[in-house]
Amino acid sequence: MQYKSYLLYLLDIKIITKTTKALLLPRLGRILEVLGENIKLARLRRKFTSEQVAERAGIVRSTLWQIEKGVPSVSIGTYLQVLFVLGLEKDFEKLAKDDEMGRKLQDAGLLTKERAPKKRFKTKENEE
Repeated sequence: MQYKSYLLYLLDIKIITKTTKALLLPRLGRILEVLGENIKLARLRRKFTSEQVAERAGIVRSTLWQIEKGVPSVSIGTYLQVLFVLGLEKDFEKLAKDDEMGRKLQDAGLLTKERAPKKRFKTKENEE
């Protein structure tokens, strides 16, 4: 009887901790696939085996395979670790570096006819 309740307990944990699959727009999925393909090509150019890269990145080969396929459920930190092993971590720093759209939106907001706040001069009355 005790064994049966333990199995039900484990089953409940499995149901509770079940994660959902990351859903991406097809365009975003293709971006991840291209990234994975680029990572694989970089590994092959360096003549590293998947075992070598996985070991140096501290992951298993199946996770590296998922990265090279562009699987979205792999954490971004794991992608970064593999890029580091391949000497490509500087490429990661370029992501979202040039925020052209954000600057345009900010500049559009600055072009409104709002006045800049008035400067207050310090006087004895303002200090008290």
